[in-house]
Amino acid sequence: MDDLVTRVTEAVLSRLFVELEASGRHVHLTKEAALALFGHGLTEKRPLSQPGQFVCNERVSIITPKGRFDRVAVLGPERNECQVELSKTDCVTLGIQAPVRQSGKTEGTGGILIENGERRLTLTSGVIIAQRHIHMTPEDAALRGLHDGAVVRLKALTERPVTFEEVVVRVSPKFRTYAHLDYDEANACGFRAGDLGMIV
Repeated sequence: MDDLVTRVTEAVLSRLFVELEASGRHVHLTKEAALALFGHGLTEKRPLSQPGQFVCNERVSIITPKGRFDRVAVLGPERNECQVELSKTDCVTLGIQAPVRQSGKTEGTGGILIENGERRLTLTSGVIIAQRHIHMTPEDAALRGLHDGAVVRLKALTERPVTFEEVVVRVSPKFRTYAHLDYDEANACGFRAGDLGMIV
């Protein structure tokens, strides 16, 4: 009986709530870019919540004429295009402007210098502020009557509750269901690991 109650409770909670995650500044690299910066491909340090995604042992510096960040996380595996994801506050520190975009939509974006010791790589595009989004399995999307590309409101049930507008739903069988906020958004709502959100 206890197992049944647990399963029912988990099913209800999974339909009502979405676990939140905070995503800090990070870099995605192509195989060629990784070779140029490190002399080898990316190596895994620890897995992320999304299947097949991981934090790499490798770190880089990102540099503009007005500022820099060192020891920036690189996320794997390698991608078809390089991409640098920053928060608005990061952009202010670096003295640049970046558009709010979904991951992978880098057309017309600005570039940045990436450095690892004496190795340097100049990106001519790829710098974005990631649009807040929810990774969702097809099963969870169907339960909620949502589809890939849907735009929803998400109430963060956190220390300082905030309802976020224009949250994009991204549906794929390769995903696990998590909502991703950048550090500006996470700090604004008082996020702590394990906090939940509700689609409203």
